[in-house]
Amino acid sequence: MPYNPTRTHSARQDQWNVGLHIGGNSYGLWDKKTGGEVDSDEVVYWPGGMNPKIVLGGRVTPGNITLQKLFDGVDDAPYLPTLINGAGKLSCKVTLRPLDLDGNPYGKTVIWSGKLKRVLVPDVDSEAQSPALIELEIVIEGVPTVA
Repeated sequence: MPYNPTRTHSARQDQWNVGLHIGGNSYGLWDKKTGGEVDSDEVVYWPGGMNPKIVLGGRVTPGNITLQKLFDGVDDAPYLPTLINGAGKLSCKVTLRPLDLDGNPYGKTVIWSGKLKRVLVPDVDSEAQSPALIELEIVIEGVPTVA
């Protein structure tokens, strides 16, 4: 699709709603998302006679998603036991929806499904002033859907 500078929607990294749902319950919006790429194995066959390779395609292998957000002692602390005890067990859905320049959602939502793999409670450093972030890693089970 060619670039059109007159479009009203842009694509900055801060113009997305990233949501997390576990067991049908919303775990709110998250500040950072990495991963979730859809990759595939490369299967190539080389026929004899120095003929060009034949690309056979391959198995789809979606990447894990890592989510981060500012840890809130009031909103997030009550969920820590569930998250920590649910590593390797809890089914998760991660949603990604674009926002326009005014912060309004538009377009379609991308949805990944998987299992909670890792929970990282905020790192601690008595001399630091950095934000305390909670981090989750989710193993993705298949290709994302778009709704």
